[in-house]
Amino acid sequence: MMAKKPPKPAPRRIFQERLKITALPLYFEGFLLVKRSEYQEYKHYWTELRGTTLFFYSDKKSPSYVDKLDLIDLTCLMGQNSTEKNCAKFTLVLPKEEVQLKTENTESGEEWRGFILTVTELSVPLHVSLLPGQVIRLHEVLEREKKRRIETERTLSSAMEKEKESTEDYADVLSPMPACFYTVSRKEATEMLEKNPSLGNMILRPGSDSKSYSITIRQETDMPRIKHYKVMSVGKNYTIELETPVTLPNLFSVIDYFMKETRGNLQPFIYSTDVTLGETTTEGRRARQEKNLHTA
Repeated sequence: MMAKKPPKPAPRRIFQERLKITALPLYFEGFLLVKRSEYQEYKHYWTELRGTTLFFYSDKKSPSYVDKLDLIDLTCLMGQNSTEKNCAKFTLVLPKEEVQLKTENTESGEEWRGFILTVTELSVPLHVSLLPGQVIRLHEVLEREKKRRIETERTLSSAMEKEKESTEDYADVLSPMPACFYTVSRKEATEMLEKNPSLGNMILRPGSDSKSYSITIRQETDMPRIKHYKVMSVGKNYTIELETPVTLPNLFSVIDYFMKETRGNLQPFIYSTDVTLGETTTEGRRARQEKNLHTA
């Protein structure tokens, strides 16, 4: 049989233990008789409304809850006629179940109804029979819940943004650079192209600052000429600084642009790891064969 007097609040030690389980703010608490869809009969719980979740404890001194019910998707709260004297009954209608609640008296029932509707609808219900002081508490809880929701959304948005940035950074690390990219200086790129004409005539290299790249090409016209083009990183795109700047989505597209614009006359400078720079492929192979022969 339920106690007639309002239960005393849980001791501070128990309150602190429950805070370790959830950081949700405590808005209201008391005894409730609860009947969920899987229950055969009502179960007697000390209940806490934290945020938009009901936490059920076997008694008010238990540090851990035995069940909980998220009310964020509450469809409606329906009152029920009770044949029991001084007893309030109502049903919480959720998308996947209906939960029946029974309180020790009608006043407690009105309080539970008021707090549940306030946090789920984010407005203080008009049709509740509560004293002015109790209504003031509802308004205070409403402001706390609104603030909690805003802070939660802000935290989630920040976390998602960080995760997105982390994913993008990780993708950047995994994304290979064009095969003709070499970490060389302007002078070194020029020497590579001049000494190894058979390996290609276009090199992508780091620019003068961390936000740019450069394209070094060797053109065969009347006489070989070396040219350099700056490629700026702008947001997620890359802009080739020409008389009419050209913006492309990635460095692969930059290389393709030069190849297409010259009808294939410009080709990426690519050498195999077993080819020594400064030598043609045939010359390098012959040199290694001779070296291996002498060391055999």
